[in-house]
Amino acid sequence: MRLASVSVDLDEIDCYAAIHGLPLPADDSAHAVYRHALPRFERLFDELGLRATFFAIGRDLDDAHAAGAIARLDRAGHEIANHSFDHRYDFSRRSPDEQRDDIARGSAAIERVTGSRPVGFRAPGYLVTDSVFDQLAALGVGYDSSVFACPGYYLAKSAALTAIALSGRRSHSIFGDPRVLTAPTDPYRVGRPYYRRGDGLLELPIGVTRGPSLRLPFIGTTLALAGERAAWLTRQIVGRPHVNLELHGIDLCDPHDDALAWLAPHQYDLKKRAAEKRAAFSASITVLREAGYELVTLREAAERLRTA
Repeated sequence: MRLASVSVDLDEIDCYAAIHGLPLPADDSAHAVYRHALPRFERLFDELGLRATFFAIGRDLDDAHAAGAIARLDRAGHEIANHSFDHRYDFSRRSPDEQRDDIARGSAAIERVTGSRPVGFRAPGYLVTDSVFDQLAALGVGYDSSVFACPGYYLAKSAALTAIALSGRRSHSIFGDPRVLTAPTDPYRVGRPYYRRGDGLLELPIGVTRGPSLRLPFIGTTLALAGERAAWLTRQIVGRPHVNLELHGIDLCDPHDDALAWLAPHQYDLKKRAAEKRAAFSASITVLREAGYELVTLREAAERLRTA
C-alpha cells in the first residue's frame, strides 16, 4: 500500500507578520491567503483530480469570506481539519486546560461552518508535547499530523529566529524540543514521550526524504525553492508507506499580484512567483502518482493505516 496526502495549513498573513516581528498593513494583503492563494489551490487540485486536507484556524472563520471558502472546500470533498483556534506559537507551552480549550474552540468553529466535527489536528509551528496529546485524546481527535523530525528544518528555523533577534525585532515563534528529531518519520502510534512509539493517538508525521538525502524537508517551501528540481526532491521520498506533503497557503501567494512586497524580503515562500511554485507542486504530485501512490486525504490515510 502506497498512500500520499497533500495538506494545506491556512495560516493567514498575520501569522507571518508575527513570526518576523513586522507590523501588519491595514490593507487587503492581510487576507492574501484566503482571498488569493486558496482559489489557486482549488484550481490546482481540481486540475490534478485530488482532494486535500485543509487545516483551518478557528478564529479566521469569524470572517464571512473565510467561512464561505471553508464551506465550499468541504462541499467539494476536501477534508477540513483543526489547526487550533488562536494559532498561538506558544500553544505547546500553555497549561493543559488552555490547550484543551484552544483545540475544542477550533473544532467547534469548523463544525459551525461545515456541520461536522473535524477528525484531525495540527499544532501551530508543528510543536506538540505529551500534554497536547493528552488533550487530543480526551477530546476524541482521530489523528495528529504535527511531528516533524527534520534536522534541516530545525537548523533553518534556529538560524531565522537568531537573525530576527539580531535585527532588533521580536518574533512570536519559539523553539521546540530537539528530541523530536528522534521521532519516527513514518506513521506511528505515540507513546510517552510522544516521540517514541506506543499505543496512543495515531501520528502522521510531516514528510521528510529518506536514504542518503538525509531527511530533507518535503514541504511546500523546499519544493518551491527547488523549482525544476522538485521532481528530484520528490523521488527522494518515494518508498515511504505514507507520503505527507505539507503546504501552506502562502505557498501560492504571489509577492507582486497579492501586494506582499513588504513581506517578501523576510519570507522564503515569496522568493518566487505563484506560477513557478504551482508548477513545482504539480510536478511533485505527478512523480508520486507515477511511483504508484494513491492520493487520499489525511483522514482517509488514517483510516486505511489503522486497518492495514
